Amino acid sequence: MKRIALLLIAVAIIADVIVALAQTSTRPTAEVASLSAVERASLSAKDVRGATPYIEIANEPAPKLIVDEPLPDLLDKGVVWIQWRAENVHIVPVFGKGALNASPRVGHLHVHVDDLPWLWADASDINTIDLAGMPPGPHKVLIELVNANHEVFPGQSRTVTFTIPKSAPGSHGH
Repeated sequence: MKRIALLLIAVAIIADVIVALAQTSTRPTAEVASLSAVERASLSAKDVRGATPYIEIANEPAPKLIVDEPLPDLLDKGVVWIQWRAENVHIVPVFGKGALNASPRVGHLHVHVDDLPWLWADASDINTIDLAGMPPGPHKVLIELVNANHEVFPGQSRTVTFTIPKSAPGSHGH
């Protein structure tokens, strides 16, 4: 009985997350804002907000990860900001085999720094990876777009390389 109750709670949580995600725009806000009033008026709710969560999306396009070069603003302080975006996948803290069949598709990022033996999962969808206290010298960050079961979507890994200047402090808190 406890298993059934836990399963029902998990399903309800997943459904709530998917409904909340469906309420967010699938078009970047800047893109919609750049349209003329006439063009905006001609957009359907689906054009702006994406598909309804009540109907499975048949033949979803493949997920895509886009990663920018680090912002140069704070590299001299040992702080690295790497902006990213994902297409055709909602970044959410939903994990496990049961979520693999969710539609619209869900996933998250895995972030590896300098070939260290550990990584972290980022399911925040904040769009910027924030690293602080990076020591001077060359570094690389591997960013992977993964499904709910932590498997990399084919071809959706990006490596960003950068150098922290020798003048940067060895450690920095913010």
